[in-house]
Amino acid sequence: MNNTPKPLDQIKPLLTQQLIEDVCEWAIMHGVAFKQADNTARHCPFSIAPTTLKRDMYQHLLKVTPLIAKLVSHVAEDHAFLQQTLSSMAKAEPFFARLMAMHAQLHSDGLQAKRQPLLLMRTDYMDDRELGAKVIEFNGIAAGMAPFGQRASELHRYLAEQWADATQPWQVNSQASYADNHGMEQLALGIATAAKQVRAHFADEGKPLFLMVVQPNEDNVYDQHLLEQELQKQGVRTVRRTFAQLSHQLSSGENHRLMLDGIGGVDTVYLRAGYQESDYCDPEIEEINCCETLSQTRVFIEQHYVAMNATIGQQLATSKSMQMILTEMPAQQYLHWGLTLEEAMLVKSVLAEMKPVTAQTIEWFEQHADQNQWVLKNQGEGGGHCIFGEQISEKLHQLKPHEYDAWALMQRLYPHERETPTVAVRDAKQTIVDDLISEIGLFTAHYQGKPVTDFAGYAGYLIRSKPASENEGGIHSGKGILDSLMLVD
Repeated sequence: MNNTPKPLDQIKPLLTQQLIEDVCEWAIMHGVAFKQADNTARHCPFSIAPTTLKRDMYQHLLKVTPLIAKLVSHVAEDHAFLQQTLSSMAKAEPFFARLMAMHAQLHSDGLQAKRQPLLLMRTDYMDDRELGAKVIEFNGIAAGMAPFGQRASELHRYLAEQWADATQPWQVNSQASYADNHGMEQLALGIATAAKQVRAHFADEGKPLFLMVVQPNEDNVYDQHLLEQELQKQGVRTVRRTFAQLSHQLSSGENHRLMLDGIGGVDTVYLRAGYQESDYCDPEIEEINCCETLSQTRVFIEQHYVAMNATIGQQLATSKSMQMILTEMPAQQYLHWGLTLEEAMLVKSVLAEMKPVTAQTIEWFEQHADQNQWVLKNQGEGGGHCIFGEQISEKLHQLKPHEYDAWALMQRLYPHERETPTVAVRDAKQTIVDDLISEIGLFTAHYQGKPVTDFAGYAGYLIRSKPASENEGGIHSGKGILDSLMLVD
């Protein structure tokens, strides 16, 4: 299968340019866009009609995903376990060595970081043709795009209402019903709940203060601003700063209060930066040890009583290595972190097989494995960190033994292709795609280990679809398009 456009008269009617222009303008008007270098906006790529998922599978994911977040919340606070189990990976991966050192600085020798953990997590799944829905990865830092997920659902409803006759032929199933998506409101509710509790802890007057730590010159800002707008509706003041700005704008107030120059006490910190080494490097800061100043800025935040996502513990607990450790672990061990055996088995039901990279694993992979059934992953976040097919062997032979622990093999998932072709809209141009597959990310919000949404911790979803022939499905950095979900029986 491929995504080469077919003759339109062999498939379905071409959408009018008027429709395309209208929906692209709707997208930009509602913030579904990326910022360009010249300060203009470009709409995010999107599908013209929702994809579908079996209702019972969707209900299963709604039940199990908050349990995964519950598990991760407790693992992230088990500091001795993190240090013990991830030490080998840290030796193989320089960036995680930095994170582990920062973590040890906060939690070793009886130290107790004052920050209050706010886990805003996105758990990504694919619905495999044979295995059902399985986890691809945990996202515990910079787990964004809940606003885009909600907006994609609203975009498809807009099209169904305003352009019903034109879009009806592209609907996958006329009997399907929309899956409600309140990702933007629910994530904001979780953040606002935590912020208000911290504000009350200090008995401070005025609006709670939300600090978003961002990358300089970022283009994925509208998704962030949509979340900020929703927080403002819920009575929270929002500010944005880079790590470099915070390195000289933060200070300590009474009782471990985190203070921001010119503004006052900070109640919640949300990192949209900090998931890669470059986020801690600033060429304008002269220092003997690269990235030390900005790394210590993050440590400084965690030393204060403030609701925070992501803590360093959360980032470590949602790493690929920890995903592998939890996957290989017997379900009974999850009970140590507060799950019942029934809950542990539910979590186990959605974890795809993973294997560590060792000399023995490499030998097995070369001689016995079906190499198209596996993916090789490193610890990186975002697109571009997965290796497929014949390239896996090539990469395994390039790795030196001390690098093995930075990598993991994971069972490759082959999701259902959409039953009918659809239209992808990118840069205001339409393309017919006949092999679209989808990835579903479910958001959760937990504060101090407890759910803080109207749906027992669940906080909406994000659907990203891509041609089956493409390996990189990111909206921002890959060939993915925004999508939404309808449920079928």
